[in-house]
Amino acid sequence: MSDTPAPLSQAVHNPTTRHAIFIVATLNAGAGAAETVRGWCEDVAALVRTVGTRAPQENLSCVCAFGSRAWDTLFGSPRPAALHPFREFGSGERTAVATPGDLLLHIRADSMDLCFELATLLRNRLGDAVTVVDEVQGFRYFDRRAIIGFVDGTENPEGREAVDFTVIGDEDAEFAGGSYVLVQKYLHDMTAWNSLTVESQEGIIGRHKLSNVELDDDIKPSSSHSALTTLEENGQEVKILRDNMPFGRPGAGEFGTYFIGYARSPAPIEQMLENMFVGRPPGNYDRLLDYSRAITGGLFFVPSADLLESLASRAPSAGEAAVAPAPAGSAA
Repeated sequence: MSDTPAPLSQAVHNPTTRHAIFIVATLNAGAGAAETVRGWCEDVAALVRTVGTRAPQENLSCVCAFGSRAWDTLFGSPRPAALHPFREFGSGERTAVATPGDLLLHIRADSMDLCFELATLLRNRLGDAVTVVDEVQGFRYFDRRAIIGFVDGTENPEGREAVDFTVIGDEDAEFAGGSYVLVQKYLHDMTAWNSLTVESQEGIIGRHKLSNVELDDDIKPSSSHSALTTLEENGQEVKILRDNMPFGRPGAGEFGTYFIGYARSPAPIEQMLENMFVGRPPGNYDRLLDYSRAITGGLFFVPSADLLESLASRAPSAGEAAVAPAPAGSAA
């Protein structure tokens, strides 16, 4: 047995908090921008500690992740084996869209002031090296319910199981301790949703609304959200770790869910999206999408905490052709 300790993961498995800030940014052109971001990587942990020590009971944490194009531009080879640009699923109004994103910050705490302070410090350190293309402030809604009224994240793995499903191991040893994370921002048509009976809503979700108990298989529609997002491999359920957050602006009529899912490979999350947007079988799509629309989508690699810090001294080799950052309006 090796005496080398396993790489320390970032705060992927931290418990769900009351507040979160999600920031997606694109890398600006130029060697100076890349150098700034690389140097920033070794500052993240210290900034989290600096802000978190003010109120340790508030459970402040931050996960930093990089998109496929950004990895090539910033760090070159080797690269995480399963990292690739976000793949779109579906068509027309029912599409899991891909949108620009090179850097993802997932900041969590039980008080928004800590999230806000850390986000400000991290953003200031990046300066004009990046352009923020999306920022969402999420909040816990009652007993971890989504805006649509159902409990979210019920099937999350816990403890050792969570690590097994989300942390890369020997299958990509150079990036052990890392994870993949996929994010989407959904907007809900609450007027149409609230016009449904509770029974109809329960059929769409696949759970009882009040008790959160899953519907019996003999009455649960195969097009329900829970049915289409349940995956099995060799008779065993394959899970991901979700930390979704509601967000919204009632005055503007905006009500949404920020989906964020962690896994040791993008494959299970992508299979869930295919089931939802295309259908299992094709055409038997997730009826929740009749009331919800994905307006962003991105896939990122989460380096281990140790690797994140060491990325400050890593750059594409002289013989590598660094890939240019995504132009405005394209997906990374």
